[in-house]
Amino acid sequence: MDVTELLRQVKEGTISVEAAEKELKKLPYEDLGFAKLDHHRKVRQGFEEVIYCSGKTTEHLVKIYRTLAGEGINVLGTRASEEQYEAVRETVPEAVYDPISRILKVEKREKERSGKIVVCTGGTADVPVAEEAAQTAEFFGTQVVRLFDVGVAGIHRLLSNMNVFEGASCVVAVAGMEGALAGVVAGLVEVPVIAVPTSVGYGASFHGLSALLTMLNSCANGITVVNIDNGYGAAYVATQINRLAFGGLREER
Repeated sequence: MDVTELLRQVKEGTISVEAAEKELKKLPYEDLGFAKLDHHRKVRQGFEEVIYCSGKTTEHLVKIYRTLAGEGINVLGTRASEEQYEAVRETVPEAVYDPISRILKVEKREKERSGKIVVCTGGTADVPVAEEAAQTAEFFGTQVVRLFDVGVAGIHRLLSNMNVFEGASCVVAVAGMEGALAGVVAGLVEVPVIAVPTSVGYGASFHGLSALLTMLNSCANGITVVNIDNGYGAAYVATQINRLAFGGLREER
């Protein structure tokens, strides 16, 4: 596709903006040999491509960040290590790393955060996964309110903070052990609850499987469950819900 010709046609009025946008959605990716960067994912889906850093070689990861940042694209990476951050920062000095969530991001453009979601945890051991969710949602332009350590072991802590959920489009409930938090929250709020089981717990929790099964089998309504420790996946869905609830999808695009 000749993008210059397409833009010329738009300028001359021989093709509509809507028709041009449909054509742009078909544009190819950038092939780096070892990776194919999808520059136009935001056009198609409203979200820029996200990098899963764990398992990637340092050389490959640095080149991906350098390429995307060089295009002026905001870059979000999940499950990054401190060593990966140091390597990326040498090439992309504006890279920022959070060791709790293991988020490695480059933000070339400031983004106004809209709407509201609540990210809550059963305990403080769940915070790394919760922070992955919270910071991912914030990266995508969502206003996030954190409510940590309100699990069922002391449920009065949750009940005394119910005002936090007012005005939220959805809730991300992060919990390990038996994973009961999501079901309790879903029984108290009027918005969707995205349940995130974590691999926190003693042996019989089976590295999060117990929490996963509890959340899948919850008798409370309005629960959607993502995979174990998948804070990123929960944030993606929460942002989609938030955009629909607050009419921000068109603005984000």
